[in-house]
Amino acid sequence: MKAPHQRGRRTGRPLDLEDLEARAVDYLARYASSAANLRRVLRNKVERSARLHGTDREAGLAAVDALVERLAGSGVLDDRRFAEARARSLFQRGGSRRAIAGKLASKGVGTEDTVAALDGLAELAADPELEAACAFAKRRRLGPFRDPATRAAWRDKDLAALGRAGFSYNLARRVVDAVDPDALADEAGER
Repeated sequence: MKAPHQRGRRTGRPLDLEDLEARAVDYLARYASSAANLRRVLRNKVERSARLHGTDREAGLAAVDALVERLAGSGVLDDRRFAEARARSLFQRGGSRRAIAGKLASKGVGTEDTVAALDGLAELAADPELEAACAFAKRRRLGPFRDPATRAAWRDKDLAALGRAGFSYNLARRVVDAVDPDALADEAGER
């Protein structure tokens, strides 16, 4: 019988090279990823296997690096394409340039690819930062999207929410102080 602290805990089996490749393919089938992020995920699996089963940590880490390089070389992993798609998605949800850059950096995307992805947002809107701030305000019901009766009481909190999301104070003030959603849409050039 297992000890009480081990009941229900799944340890799996030792990780070999075939398993590593299968897990990489499974991960990429489920999630878009940068090369650095996939490397981090696979390294965690190697570390866990070494800790639980005593497999060779160094050989596993070398295999991870070789596998990631091979996938990047074949075009399956493309940091530029990943950065552009992720930046577009975050922008449409109302992400500021600063927030998008931070999320891309956390996924291991390099500076050059991040800058290219952020520059690509200019193709989506005349003023991408204003349009993203409008999308964020609409999604969170801030400023002109708030009930007019309570709007004045929530002004400072709305400004703070936009600031925490990475938007400048001047831009946040423009969005929060807009007369109504239509005026904001006209200013953003959505119409």
